[in-house]
Amino acid sequence: MSIVSPAPDVAGLQPLLDLLRGRTAVVLAGAGCSTESGIPDYRGPEGSLKARTPVQYQDFMRGEAARVRYWARAAAGWERFSSARPNAAHAALAQLEEAGVVRGIITQNVDGLHHAAGSRRVVELHGSLASVRCTACGEVVSRGAFQARLLGMNTAWADLVGREAVPAPDGDAELPQWAMESFRVPACEACDGILKPDVVFFGENVPAERVAEAWRLFDEGDVLLVVGSSLTVYSGRRFIYRAVEQEMPIAVVNLGPTRADAVAAVKVEGSLGTVLPRLRSLLAS
Repeated sequence: MSIVSPAPDVAGLQPLLDLLRGRTAVVLAGAGCSTESGIPDYRGPEGSLKARTPVQYQDFMRGEAARVRYWARAAAGWERFSSARPNAAHAALAQLEEAGVVRGIITQNVDGLHHAAGSRRVVELHGSLASVRCTACGEVVSRGAFQARLLGMNTAWADLVGREAVPAPDGDAELPQWAMESFRVPACEACDGILKPDVVFFGENVPAERVAEAWRLFDEGDVLLVVGSSLTVYSGRRFIYRAVEQEMPIAVVNLGPTRADAVAAVKVEGSLGTVLPRLRSLLAS
């Protein structure tokens, strides 16, 4: 039975504390973990996709217009995205791992903030925006280096567009139509192939070896602790299905409803930047 706590005080956290004491948790983290670092998420507390259409994998691979749209928006959003820093929730999870309460983190995020906060065992289910990969030859370059190429090919564009970009999820930015029509995208320097961020797009499968790594981590936990995810996307929700099959207790900390609410042993409704540090102070002291 799910127990919803509207207040992150000690009394409100008691069911979660009781569930975790004497057990180890595997964390499934979503975009809500990074919103307090200034990175927007796709779904707000209401749990519905916001009014935007993320680029689809097949569109990106088949059409130059889709690639221009993606990279123009990504170029405009990169400076703000790459300057984000871990918040109190990231730090608390790293400290809970250090204390042995958390075995590791399976994250749906592509921002690298769990690593930056000091978490050692992190499975980045959807990859990382820190690198760019050629879809033809496999050549990998840093996102920072590719950003320099993008801006070098679009110097006039960069001067004009900065004032009009509005931050969006995953390093993206909302741009006026003209800013995407005039943008130029460089090809792979090694083979002239299509360059793609080293992340899993909508409509693309998570690599099998990464899924296997996530399952190995999952199997080491006594409790599945979901933080900051509505679990709308199957790549994360699959862990809920396995936990239910194995009668593994599920705990949820999130603002707004999730697809695990009906099966969670405990749910805490609250800000991760408040709840997780309190949880850390009570469990890791």
